[in-house]
Amino acid sequence: MQETIAATLCLRKKHRSRILTCAVLLVIVPFGMTAGFAQLRGHGGPVRALAVSSDGQTAISGSFDSTAIRWSLTRNAAEQVLRFHADAVNAVALLGDGRAVTAGADGRIAIWTPGNAQPDAVLEGHTAPIAALAVSPGGATLASASWDHTVRLWPLAGGAPRVLDGHTQNVNGLAFAPDGRTLVSVSYDQSVRIWQLAGTDAPIVVAMPSPLNAVAVGNTGEIATGGADGRIYFLTGAGAAAGEIAAVPRPVISIAVSPDGALVAAASIGGTVAVIDRKTRNLARTLVGPGLPVWSVAFLPDSRTLLTGGADNIIRRWNAMTGDSIDPLLLETAGDPLAAYAGDHGAEVFRACVACHTLGAAQANKAGPTLAGIFGRRIATFPGYNFSEALKHLDIVWTPETVSRLFEIGPSAYTPGTKMPEQRIGSEQDRAALVQFLERATKR
Repeated sequence: MQETIAATLCLRKKHRSRILTCAVLLVIVPFGMTAGFAQLRGHGGPVRALAVSSDGQTAISGSFDSTAIRWSLTRNAAEQVLRFHADAVNAVALLGDGRAVTAGADGRIAIWTPGNAQPDAVLEGHTAPIAALAVSPGGATLASASWDHTVRLWPLAGGAPRVLDGHTQNVNGLAFAPDGRTLVSVSYDQSVRIWQLAGTDAPIVVAMPSPLNAVAVGNTGEIATGGADGRIYFLTGAGAAAGEIAAVPRPVISIAVSPDGALVAAASIGGTVAVIDRKTRNLARTLVGPGLPVWSVAFLPDSRTLLTGGADNIIRRWNAMTGDSIDPLLLETAGDPLAAYAGDHGAEVFRACVACHTLGAAQANKAGPTLAGIFGRRIATFPGYNFSEALKHLDIVWTPETVSRLFEIGPSAYTPGTKMPEQRIGSEQDRAALVQFLERATKR
């Protein structure tokens, strides 16, 4: 599992060009809805983490593209793209008051109020990537699991974290018991640790036959953990063995228990999701997507609807009772949008921008506005896109010179207040090639 994550991160970094990745376009078309109504702005990398609010109205996702997205599940729309982390967003959570929590491979935790462009607070202390987050049932404590072999308990009212030591390898998952008295952590060191939070007693340590990648605790306190061997292991709240099942042929990456406790969903690096009857320990059904790794899984409060996030950058919705996709048509912009410009150096410089921007007048906005007809247009005036308020007060008209200047000194200096990730193109020749390409490609 660790090697798989590391390889994915290396691949992402290897192909990252001079400009940071942004988001890509997703289109979800449920029955009776038009594509125009249902367009969602999505991630430009695998969806690494998912969390759903207790009322089922909101979800948050984290991605290898270093962003998190807050979604309205009632409107099928992205409400906000959260940009802060310097690397993959591996874990997300939603607090009872509506705030979101994100944690990344950069070892930092950010807490966000809806609508704010920057985090309200940043929690630091881990010295390696953070792999998982959990919020205590009362909402007073945030737990984080890290590849620095520790678990940390952060009082959300403020104060120093409590550090839980003992794991000897990467800690990949954690979950609170329903009563909030214990915390369960799992690690690649092939152990489950059950921490008693009220005192200083040593944790219950359960040796397991496989490295562990994920854990969830059901409403009865039963523990379900997923291994690199593709099996789901069940334990009582006290750590006694309570059954197991061969769920998938490849390592389990993510696991979730339905709110009613009836089902366990196990997402696999092999591209399938096993739905298990928790009571009988039987495989009820298997959800089959495009065959790419499924990195994250979360139930909605109805215990029937399942969200999955995959290596194809898409968040899918499933009926966990039938195994059917709720979204009968789910498309991502396909093909190479720059295929027609093969051999054009400016197009290659622009390649890292295609996740956020389209070029043609007939193409939709993505995380950023379409660039169609950009030259001669005043900044922040393209209709139909929600620009940062600060940009609307800038006296900039886009010309070859101003576009070049933007990438020479960077967006934060040239367009203060922008939500665009900080990025520069140091080579004058590369900037000139980019501008010449945009002059050709964005003509209406």
